[in-house]
Amino acid sequence: MNQVEHPRYILPIIIVAQFLGTSTWFAGNAILPELQNEWQLTDYALAPLTNSVQWGFISGALLFGFLAVSDRISPRIMFFICATLCGLSSLTISQWANTLDQVLWLRFFSGMMLAGIYPVGMKIATGWFPQGLGRALGYLIGALVLGTATPHLLSSLPNTSWREVMALVGLAALTGGVLILGFVPDGPNLNKGAPINLRALAEIVRCKPLRAAVGGYLGHSWELYAMWALAPIWLLAWGQSHEQTINSAFWTSIIIATGALGCVVAGIWSRTYGSLAIARNMLIVSGICCLVSPLVMLAPLWLVLPFWFIWGFSVVADSAQFSALSAQTAPSSLLGSAMTLINAMGYATTALAVELIAVLIGTVPVEWLAWCLLPGPILGIWSLRSLKRSTEVTASA
Repeated sequence: MNQVEHPRYILPIIIVAQFLGTSTWFAGNAILPELQNEWQLTDYALAPLTNSVQWGFISGALLFGFLAVSDRISPRIMFFICATLCGLSSLTISQWANTLDQVLWLRFFSGMMLAGIYPVGMKIATGWFPQGLGRALGYLIGALVLGTATPHLLSSLPNTSWREVMALVGLAALTGGVLILGFVPDGPNLNKGAPINLRALAEIVRCKPLRAAVGGYLGHSWELYAMWALAPIWLLAWGQSHEQTINSAFWTSIIIATGALGCVVAGIWSRTYGSLAIARNMLIVSGICCLVSPLVMLAPLWLVLPFWFIWGFSVVADSAQFSALSAQTAPSSLLGSAMTLINAMGYATTALAVELIAVLIGTVPVEWLAWCLLPGPILGIWSLRSLKRSTEVTASA
């Protein structure tokens, strides 16, 4: 394949647009404390606020996949349409929503539109960077992580209401769509895919290396979003137990944003050590963080923050590596269908983990909630051991 020539500004614009477009993703979690005070909500509202977006994303990914929407229209136009509708949904919440149900339905719609932003942004990058896709993928997932952190940062600013936060992330999504439409044409290497083929689901079950890669990804998924949802609650509990005031929204934004650095660094490391080794080691680190979380609740702030930065770095650093492992082990004829179904399975897993955390809040001490996430790293590490054995057998055959 010949090297694709591209203007230097293409990748930065895709990254910025991805960051702006995905800034709405965790906005519900960021505004939850204010909504609880204003609407008298319980801690259980954490689950529907998080999962409305997750289930929306799953629904949108499957719908767009079955209809092959991004192959019927230009991906850049689809990105623009979905970013625009996602932004308008957040703006509608900021100006109109007065009940939790209204927020949840609009957040579900935002999740559906995010399925036309995050994966489609990657498809746009594929059209421009066929040889350097691994690096581009790391940057794009890093942009997603930074976008996820943004609403928490906005919420931490003085005198910023939850309606203003939703308005700002809505405007950000609109801007991201305009950037792609105005400055990023379809790449010269853009390939058309195919509608979802359900044979890929049987292949995921039947193919041992792919099954092992998916098992690792699902273990990673069980921990990731639940950890992000737990972080502000854990930090508030630490502040109460130590009788210290802590800006949990600000520190949560920094903790999540640290994961963007993790994505980039892991991508660089993977070129030397391989995706399998990096994914396994990141799972080990994040699993240790789950394990020692109750002890860290007793520690002073100067130890608490580095602990959370390490956890924030490791919990998402393996994300792109699992995408690479799944792509490497999936049959090429079913690659698009397999990746769509695997992503849907992963986000469904995140929703279940967040639901479990929400159910246990108020029943289990906050410092022990992280142990509910331990099965994720354990499953992931065990699955990757199986993948390593399968790879070794294949290589020696």
